[in-house]
Amino acid sequence: MGSEAAYTKAGQLTDVPGLQVGHAQDLEGITGCTVVLCGEEGFTAAADIRGGGPATRETDALRPECLVERVHSVVLCGGSAFGLAAAQGVMEYLKNKGVGIDTHVARVPIVPAAAMFDLPVGQPYAYPTPAMGLQAARAAGIDFAEGSVGAGMGLTVGKYAGLELATKSGIGTASMRVEDLVVGAIAAVNAFGQIVREDGTVLAGARRAGGGWLDAREVLRSVPPEARPIENTSLAIVGTNAKLSKAQVKRVAMMAQDGLARSIYPVHTLFDGDSVFALACGDVEVEPSLVGTWAADAVAEAVRRTVLLASGAGGIPAVRNLEMTS
Repeated sequence: MGSEAAYTKAGQLTDVPGLQVGHAQDLEGITGCTVVLCGEEGFTAAADIRGGGPATRETDALRPECLVERVHSVVLCGGSAFGLAAAQGVMEYLKNKGVGIDTHVARVPIVPAAAMFDLPVGQPYAYPTPAMGLQAARAAGIDFAEGSVGAGMGLTVGKYAGLELATKSGIGTASMRVEDLVVGAIAAVNAFGQIVREDGTVLAGARRAGGGWLDAREVLRSVPPEARPIENTSLAIVGTNAKLSKAQVKRVAMMAQDGLARSIYPVHTLFDGDSVFALACGDVEVEPSLVGTWAADAVAEAVRRTVLLASGAGGIPAVRNLEMTS
């Protein structure tokens, strides 16, 4: 494997062979889900969950010591824990296609999911449903939108100073190619913290009256913990065509969390449910730590794209005038 690496221009998670992405959203309720399909045979999978308030489904099965080796889809959704129901629709879609683990009496698709708390932005009783999950699965393909679509509909960042000063976020993706190796990522960011560039300057966060950004450190010193919003979570899925064991995929998921740390400040707080899923299926022989290093790079780039593309992406207006300012 060569030493030079570069982001694929307009790269995306689906540059990894076998992965497809689909969105479904409720334009009135301002919520939605994003589905990553992993082909008929599935991808070796693991998850790394570091936030203090996660809402997840089927993630225990992804632990290296557990039986399940492969997953057939991963679902990201809004709606808090209610939105996890969208995964049931994806299961129905896969079951009808004969995809899943053969239990000798039925095929059972393995569909982990993670949810974000977007209820304050749209209608608080609107959340992704099994029907929405089915719609997203049916829409899945190689090409997909970024910004305020799917699970990104009701997402915001910079809530350390309250939702009224937050910035609109959404879905972002990026990928890297190095010789035969492909590493891609998709991120949905509903962060307590602000989004920062590679040099640490603020890209999006809590907006200051008259322009610019409120300093996160100053706000956190002045606002008591009980007054801080708890409805935050950043989610990412990384994929690769590297040949990896389940334990090695777990290491990639752990290393990919560094991409959140490079692009979100602060991150992994008690007020977030930050989770990263990693998927691998392929025959490219490569040292797992190299995959994890590039996965972190791809996650950081995907996170930054969530705010760069959120306002008006796909013809959908920014929510509640949560526009970016500089």
